[in-house]
Amino acid sequence: MKGLFSNGVKAVVLDLLPEFERANGVTPVITCSISCSITWASTNMLMDEIRKGATGDLAILTDEAIDELIRQGKMVAGSRVDLARSAIGIAVRERAPKPDIGSADALKQTLLSARTISYSRTGISGVYFPTVLERLGIGEEVASKVLIPPSGVPVGEVVAKGDAEIGVQQISELLPVPGIEIVGPLPPGLQKVTVFSAGLFTGASEPQVANALVTLLRSAAARPVYQRKGMEPVG
Repeated sequence: MKGLFSNGVKAVVLDLLPEFERANGVTPVITCSISCSITWASTNMLMDEIRKGATGDLAILTDEAIDELIRQGKMVAGSRVDLARSAIGIAVRERAPKPDIGSADALKQTLLSARTISYSRTGISGVYFPTVLERLGIGEEVASKVLIPPSGVPVGEVVAKGDAEIGVQQISELLPVPGIEIVGPLPPGLQKVTVFSAGLFTGASEPQVANALVTLLRSAAARPVYQRKGMEPVG
C-alpha cells in the first residue's frame, strides 16, 4: 500500500503500524514495511505533489484537502473518513520558563518579549499563525524575530537546539520532539482546530489494505493513541 500522509498524524500512524502489519501479514524491516511506502509531509506540500501527478492508495490530509481531491475526481466520492482533530500549540525548550499564553493579551506580550519565534512555512499552523500575529496587531513588530526552519525540519527541533525561544506548530507534531515542553494550545478565539481525514485514491491498487488501515485508525484501540499524541479522536 502506498500512502501520502500529513505529518500531523505521523506519531499516531507510526504507533499503530506494527499492530496493523501483524494483522495484515506484512513482514516488517527486512522486506520493508508499509511505513516505507508512506510519504510524510505537510498537507500543502502533499497537495502540490498530487497536483504534479503523485498518487497512491490512501491519503491522510486535512478534511478540506480530501474534499478538494474528491471534487477533482482524484479520490473516490464518499471515501472521506474523519479521524481526529488537532490544535495548534506553543512550545519552549525543556526546563525553560513557561510563558503566559492563557489569553490573547498574554500571548501578545509573550510574543513581543520573545527573542525568536519559529513556525513552519508550509504546514497548516505555519500558514495560519501569521494571521494570528496580524489579529494581535504585532505582525510587523515581530517580523524580525521569526525563524522559519528548513523544509523537513520540525519546529520543535529548532526550539530544542535553542535557536528559537518560542515554537508554534500542531501539538501532535511538537509532542514527539525531545528537548522541548508544550506550554499549551493557542488561547480561545485565536485557535484553529484542524480535522485530519483519510481518503481513497481513484484507481487505488490496494484498496482493501487501505480500508483496513482506516478501520484501525478509527477503532477503539486507536483512541488512546490519539489522546497520548495530543489529538482528539473523531467519533
